[in-house]
Amino acid sequence: MSKFYITTPLYYVNASPHIGHAYTNVICDCLARFRRIQGDSVFFLTGTDEHGEKIKRAADAENTSVENFVNSKVSVFKNLWNKLDISYDFFIRTTDNFHKETVGKAIKILFDKGDIYKAKYRGFYCMPCESFWTEAQVKEADGCPLCKRGVEEIVEDNYFFKLSKYESWLKSYLKEKPDLIRPRIRYNEVMGFLDNNVLEDLCISRPKKRVSWGIDFPADSNFVVYVWFDALLNYISAVGFDRDEGRFNSLWPADIQLIGKDIIRHHAIFWPIMLKALGLEPPRIIFAHGWWKIGEDKISKSKGNIVNPLELIEEFGVSALRYFLLREVPVGMDGNFSYKTIINRINSDLANDLGNLVYRVLNMAQKYFSGRIDAGNVNIPDSFNSSLHELSKEYAAYMNEVDFASALDAIWKFIGVMNKFVEEVKPWILWKEAKTDELKWFLFSLLEGIRITSIYIYPFMPRVSESILEQLGLVPEKDIGLENVLWRKRTFVIKKGNPLFPRIDVD
Repeated sequence: MSKFYITTPLYYVNASPHIGHAYTNVICDCLARFRRIQGDSVFFLTGTDEHGEKIKRAADAENTSVENFVNSKVSVFKNLWNKLDISYDFFIRTTDNFHKETVGKAIKILFDKGDIYKAKYRGFYCMPCESFWTEAQVKEADGCPLCKRGVEEIVEDNYFFKLSKYESWLKSYLKEKPDLIRPRIRYNEVMGFLDNNVLEDLCISRPKKRVSWGIDFPADSNFVVYVWFDALLNYISAVGFDRDEGRFNSLWPADIQLIGKDIIRHHAIFWPIMLKALGLEPPRIIFAHGWWKIGEDKISKSKGNIVNPLELIEEFGVSALRYFLLREVPVGMDGNFSYKTIINRINSDLANDLGNLVYRVLNMAQKYFSGRIDAGNVNIPDSFNSSLHELSKEYAAYMNEVDFASALDAIWKFIGVMNKFVEEVKPWILWKEAKTDELKWFLFSLLEGIRITSIYIYPFMPRVSESILEQLGLVPEKDIGLENVLWRKRTFVIKKGNPLFPRIDVD
């Protein structure tokens, strides 16, 4: 058993979650569940980023205290994760006392090393992105380079972290470890930025007279800690940095940190340098997924095109939504969302291919043998052999590479083989001709194939996987594990339920 530490970014609580937030956590959950059924010891971290002036402004707009505001928003996120079957192990909030203590300790360490100093800040600040920019960057982008909105020119005293001190180290490190940043297009993007820009020291404080809601800056109560510097440290505070040495050493470095591509600069430049300065190893993988778009526009609050995942769950079900998000577009690429595409996926892949296969095979098992199948001949059908062999060989490789679309393609190829097997064998003829042993073997083969399929789909659609196993008369807690995908003799006692995915009628 090996450890596997996986993180999502912290979600900003100034607004309710949308499909982009759901996508990140579904990706992480799929990977976490895969590693668990592979036998690994998984620690899955998610949480909320609760500091910064725009949080305070959002609370003021609702005429409530900032404490009440963030607590209410945290409940919304936790409710969504529960609805989406997100199996996180810990939920961190940047308002947690232990996290605030870790932030203070980290800054003290960097102060003692001489990596933090006070100076005059001159530049441009984007409130929505909580990001600082130089005049050249703002002029080139005609506003904030990230969100394209207006920026505020600021001149004030602040504390700075010596990012520039570690620039040459970061360039060398990334050249030696090109797999740290994935997919490759994001690695190239980061290296291009480093090759074409000189890293300036990072402003890591805000005067309280301008930003009142944040962690007090150590040794200077006139300032609070910059929200990004605060938030990035959650990945180590959550696992015991400077608090539980044994636990921290057993989990750090993170094995994979999933983020959206819009925050790659913070995670691939600021974060490794912060860790280096603290004497810690960088994460093993930083994986930046793409955006969901409607047409050419990113789905976001600022665009006014929010897609509410709770409404999608209500309309299509959690399993269908998870499947669509993970199948429709390779992780790392941008995807286009539409109701037409999700309905097509449900009707074609889920209702026709998987759902119809399970329902009709269970029906035949009940009709012909009263739901009990215990075949004497348990040899694998020839047509199953190569497909199952390829699936067992490819599945783990695809999953470890976060190539969920290819893993699902491989699973659905085997589902296609099973559907074709039904049409070729024509079991109704075997029954008419009283070929009982052949019919039992036929049904056993399909039930065993469906059982194996249910294990492979577990990370993607855990509820569907468990439902299939229960309908086969098996116990999900015992049967879900990659060690159980081997073809074996067993007895199936069918407990048929409702169709897994009823077709959606479209006008």
